[in-house]
Amino acid sequence: MTTTLDAVRSPVRARERTPNTSADRMKALGRAELTLLARNKSAMFTVLALPTVLTVSMHSAVSSMDLKQTGLTVGTVLLPGALGYVLLFAVYSTLTGVYVVRREELVLKRLRTGELRDLEILAGAALPAALIGLAQAVLLALGGSVLMDVPVPGTIWLAVVGLLLGMVVMGALAAATAAVTKSAEGAQIAVMPMMMLSIAGSGMVVPLDVLPGKLASFCELLPLSPVVGMIRDGWTGAGTGEVLRELLVMVVWTFIAVLVVRKRFRWEPRR
Repeated sequence: MTTTLDAVRSPVRARERTPNTSADRMKALGRAELTLLARNKSAMFTVLALPTVLTVSMHSAVSSMDLKQTGLTVGTVLLPGALGYVLLFAVYSTLTGVYVVRREELVLKRLRTGELRDLEILAGAALPAALIGLAQAVLLALGGSVLMDVPVPGTIWLAVVGLLLGMVVMGALAAATAAVTKSAEGAQIAVMPMMMLSIAGSGMVVPLDVLPGKLASFCELLPLSPVVGMIRDGWTGAGTGEVLRELLVMVVWTFIAVLVVRKRFRWEPRR
């Protein structure tokens, strides 16, 4: 625990002698968190390998689907799904573990005694996962486009906005999940409902267009569904007809997550 505390505190402590900004403090904390993340081999495997492995493994399942009536191809199903895996594993799952472990090791409690504000602590801790996830998403998008001969997104800005907003939603939900999780071991179980629901019902493997009407309407309300939908619409150039509804769903889930964090998040070990 001492090593963890020193790794997080030292970049922040080094800046305490000079005036700094909120961005400076978050970058310092982010660098410390990146160092700790790089030392955790299991976390690095989850972040770097699982999204690619799961994308490859679902290729045969997607190839066997009848996608003619949906206007989709194997590539336009797989690639948005791959970015969904990045958001789930590189951002949501990783950050939930980070918040819980740092709380149990008293890191969060000690950081609050310095210059860092609560939001800066949470955002700074999220920076490494978000940046790694963004880099991985770009590599998967480029590599997948070349390998599966999928053209550049028709409305690329829509796909980019969907990915960035997805990171915000997943980061907020990670903090909310950590708020109701008592231990590091429990964090591995606490993330499972969100991950299983998202993989099964957010259009990552099975497009919502091929689901029955009522089931599709329910799945559209899941946290990751509007993100995957927006990314896919950007890829296919389908336009912005559903953007307002997708944005509303993301805003609602983010609001719920922030409310849970404000009410339930603890900065020291839960008893």
